[in-house]
Amino acid sequence: MTSIDDIFKRPTSSKRKFENPAELDPTQTYKSVKLDSGSDAKPSAQASVADEIDDEDEAGPSLPPDLEEEDGDDEEGRFFGGGLDENATAAMDYLDAAEGEGEFKEEKYDLAWVKRVSVNFEKKIAKNSDLRARYEDDPSKFMESEADLDDTIKALSILSEHSELYEEFAKLSAERLVNLLAHENVDIAIDAIEIISELTDEDVEAEQEQWDALVTAMLEADLLGLLISNFSRFDEKEESDVNGVYHSLSVIENLLSQPTNTDMIGKEAKLTAWLLGRIQKEERQTTQNKAYAAEILSILIQSSQPNRRRLIEANAVDILLTQLASYRRDDPEKGGEEEESVENSFNCLTSLVDEPTGKTKFVEAEGVELSLLMVRDAQLGKLRALKVLDHACGYAEALPDDETQTNGNSSSKANGKKPVESSTNTAAAVCEMIVEKRGLKPLFSKFVKLKKHDPETTEHILGIFASLLRSLPGNSDPRFRLLAKFLEKDYEKVDRLVTLRREYVARVATFNARAQDRMKGLSQEERDELELVNMSSRLDEGLYCLERIDVILAWLVAEDDGAKKAIVKALAERDESLADVKRTLQAQLNGVLEVEPAERAMLEALMGFLD
Repeated sequence: MTSIDDIFKRPTSSKRKFENPAELDPTQTYKSVKLDSGSDAKPSAQASVADEIDDEDEAGPSLPPDLEEEDGDDEEGRFFGGGLDENATAAMDYLDAAEGEGEFKEEKYDLAWVKRVSVNFEKKIAKNSDLRARYEDDPSKFMESEADLDDTIKALSILSEHSELYEEFAKLSAERLVNLLAHENVDIAIDAIEIISELTDEDVEAEQEQWDALVTAMLEADLLGLLISNFSRFDEKEESDVNGVYHSLSVIENLLSQPTNTDMIGKEAKLTAWLLGRIQKEERQTTQNKAYAAEILSILIQSSQPNRRRLIEANAVDILLTQLASYRRDDPEKGGEEEESVENSFNCLTSLVDEPTGKTKFVEAEGVELSLLMVRDAQLGKLRALKVLDHACGYAEALPDDETQTNGNSSSKANGKKPVESSTNTAAAVCEMIVEKRGLKPLFSKFVKLKKHDPETTEHILGIFASLLRSLPGNSDPRFRLLAKFLEKDYEKVDRLVTLRREYVARVATFNARAQDRMKGLSQEERDELELVNMSSRLDEGLYCLERIDVILAWLVAEDDGAKKAIVKALAERDESLADVKRTLQAQLNGVLEVEPAERAMLEALMGFLD
């Protein structure tokens, strides 16, 4: 007798089965079969008829010319037309025509259709539930109803092409569909998850209110909780369960497309624990689900400070460093799931070390040492490790738990408490560790060898230098060692900084000239809007690096008279002076981008040394 598992794990013509996720496009692999773009929602009846005609033409050799007409009898009174007289032939033609009309009838997708579908959907669920309860120990009694329910679920896929019906479907059947995630048959649950993934996919042409209506109804039916609980049901040794994990992650990603859901999803400790556990799972070849889990973590972490703090508390920094340690010298396979997983893990770590507590965990987990090894030995991981160090060195004040802090910008609320007057810069420990672990030599070596076509590396090294000068304690051995690297070899590094400065000044000037041309003929309002857009582009074109260079030069002027003379001399070669450096710092203070109070105080102090 066919088992119930066989029924739901057998490939069907209406759904593509999950194949090797490392080799296929996930948008094509893990969805129910959809029509190619530009095609109708239903198979073309005309095409079917044409196919039948073609088949008839190819069925065998054509009749002799004198036998192609069917209006003659042979000598014995039989018809060449197959033995039918004229009346019978007419009757058959009438039936064929009637049947053909039925084939050409198109389904009308409207509110009445949704109601019919919802009623039928509920009947299938009720029948299956009733038979399961009555014949719990005899699957053969409810197997047919389960197969009918399975087909009914898959048929809901067409709804994704009619988003105007989402709100009505949300009222009538969204809760029923979500409840199927708890169905005793895990394959039924997987089919329901897949349909939910399709209905909420960003590629669906739905208005925001339509999408919101459907998702809100599903969330109220405990969609998130049921998705998370199903992770413990799935066994990824089974192909269908691999599919279930993928579609579950797809639904979560769809929900995260709305920023308002990010914190809500991040609060689910069971989900974040599962995601962290999934990226730690050892695999001979990295699967798509492992890479997808890392991507979901990255989305949760990058867009929400509360989520970053939760993940830090869940030991995410140590877990990510452990996962990345194996790539200290060996690069992941290029272009595969492994590379994507590593990229997402680096993105997660970069975001976490922006937080004060993340910097502390980074030092405790020996993240500085690992990053420096990667800067020296790795290939793909070299730039990523520099980026992590750049963010880890960034100034950040450790604030009490009741304070809020975003990227170093703190705000103190009343609540009967006074603002914090003195806070600890947690980046100082990272900066000191870089010097202690002999990180200056590889960093300065890369700085001297910088190439014009490597803007990202330049940006991160300059960011690290600026952070070291800002955070290393005054009159400390690490600070003296840093200054010595800038002053050695007859101020070689100072000359390199000034040379880089000229390059970025020229790039920014070119960008500004193009921006001015685009503003010609625009109203003041349009100019203001364009300037906001230009600010981000200007930073990418070189303004960010120019600002970092001038901060470094200002620090060196303030710290050492010999360095000041070398800088003045180098600038004078192109009729430049410290006044040009000061203008850059002043522009930062006057710019449209917010400057943190601590950074503002630093810039104002440095400007005093440039007069």
